Amino acid sequence: MKKKSQQNASPDSWYALEGKNQDVVLSTRASLVRNLANFPFPSILDENESERIQSIAFDAFTFLPDAQDFHTISVDKLDETGLRIMKERGVLLPQYEGKKAGIILRNDGKISCSVNTYDHLLLSSFNSGSAIDEAAKSVYDLDHELQGHVQFAASYDFGYLSSSILTSGTGLLLGAKFHLPAISMLDKLSETIRNDCSSAYNFTACYGAGGGDSVSGVAGSGTSLGAYYLVTTLTCAGGNELEQISSMKEIIDKIIKDERLARKECKSLHLTKIKNYASRAVALARSSYFVSLRESIDIIGGVKFGYDMGVISGIDDQVLHCLLYRVQEGHLEYLLANGNFKFEKDILDNKDLKIRRLRSLILQEAFEKISQ
Repeated sequence: MKKKSQQNASPDSWYALEGKNQDVVLSTRASLVRNLANFPFPSILDENESERIQSIAFDAFTFLPDAQDFHTISVDKLDETGLRIMKERGVLLPQYEGKKAGIILRNDGKISCSVNTYDHLLLSSFNSGSAIDEAAKSVYDLDHELQGHVQFAASYDFGYLSSSILTSGTGLLLGAKFHLPAISMLDKLSETIRNDCSSAYNFTACYGAGGGDSVSGVAGSGTSLGAYYLVTTLTCAGGNELEQISSMKEIIDKIIKDERLARKECKSLHLTKIKNYASRAVALARSSYFVSLRESIDIIGGVKFGYDMGVISGIDDQVLHCLLYRVQEGHLEYLLANGNFKFEKDILDNKDLKIRRLRSLILQEAFEKISQ
């Protein structure tokens, strides 16, 4: 794979683009689970079968109209940093530990395909903002092109077949990443989940739980660090594709409405607390020599809350969205190994401190023009 896929976010990286309703919805994703006919599932593949499936998948992408924009690599050719980057960007699931997988990735990262992970293929499309229709269209267009060259396992009774009963049927998995600081501040998360999400969806913290060590001092135990949350479908079996997409759109619209109403309430009742959160986040970033990953997520969340509430200026939602990827460990390890940075003498032999130092410099550069 070309180095471009692992480098710093370029202006044409999908997460650097402006998105609809990005004050609340950072990004949306649509994925299709597909398996090749006449092959076992990945968990019981032998080496020859695994290599054959990867070869078939890689070859199928060469027939796409924009084939020149895609790059392929076997996971066992990635070093630990490359593997971590693929997980940070959602191309591989965080818990994946195998080595039989392959990756097909478009230059901008917006379209990806993992091969031989839990199923033979997982086709994915990523979009900034609330764009579930666009994400679904992109992944179905890709699916349509591939079906001209490969045969997927399916039946009239069960639809597309997968390694799990939950992902059989349409094979369509949908997700949206939210920023919900006002709902979190008002302690209305449980109410939002109960009212807006059915049992067919999973509502989780994106970056781990917040609590007493968070920058804001507002987020309580059990809330998400930085107030970032992920809503994903749990099953592909209920309804057809259009019904599943419509259901996800309805949930997204409800959460957007609830968060914006909560922000109006927060602005009326808790404006000083919001200013405190944003100001502390900016001050910590500007004054720190070392910033941990947990601190950086909450700093970015605090600055975003302040920007979206109009208490700070000099930055925008696209820059803040990019930062969530730029502060990750794998990305910084890659920069450290391939860049030419001058660090203080007393940290030259400490990789962890150099990464934390680099993270602080990235935040400081991004926040340079912020005014309060």
